[in-house]
Amino acid sequence: MKIMIPKIIFRYSPIYDELWGEKRGKKIKDYLSSKKILNYIKKVEKLWRKDEKKVLTELSKIIKLKWKEKQIYCYVVERCIPFSDPLTLPVYEKYPDYFIDVLIHELIHQLIFTQNEEETRKAWNYIWRKYKRETKKTKTHIPLHAIHTHIYLKFYGEERLKRNIKLLSHLKDFKKSWKIVRKEGYQKIIKEFVKRI
Repeated sequence: MKIMIPKIIFRYSPIYDELWGEKRGKKIKDYLSSKKILNYIKKVEKLWRKDEKKVLTELSKIIKLKWKEKQIYCYVVERCIPFSDPLTLPVYEKYPDYFIDVLIHELIHQLIFTQNEEETRKAWNYIWRKYKRETKKTKTHIPLHAIHTHIYLKFYGEERLKRNIKLLSHLKDFKKSWKIVRKEGYQKIIKEFVKRI
């Protein structure tokens, strides 16, 4: 049976982008132009399309969960903290391929929570019990970082994985969840999570 794989649709909304700018107290003249953001979207979309099907298929396969949406809209704004629903990512000018890493991170959130909340309830209860001393953010990211490690090693290599860990090392909860994944082993964490789905 063929797995249904969603298509990621990249969107730019000047209104949405301006809202994020207002939250940061920016003046209009300080914004990246719509044209620059649209050009950035073209660049990252080209990178993403090369791997979209294989990455989304692999995620569904290793976690044994189905994608429930045929299309997922990804809003790109100049600056924000990325989040999974509605899928919203900022511009990463220095590392366009890092945009892909963050996109995969947020799509894992969608697959193991937003799109399959009922199916993963027992798995999350297990995570909450096993890591009860950890913060909510750390607990949430333990299975996510284990799954993302699998994707990195299968498609992008260890150096890119190391770069991601380094770029996020200033975030205490992320640093802790990566440490747990390295200590316990990403395969074991995935196995324990999946067997409760």
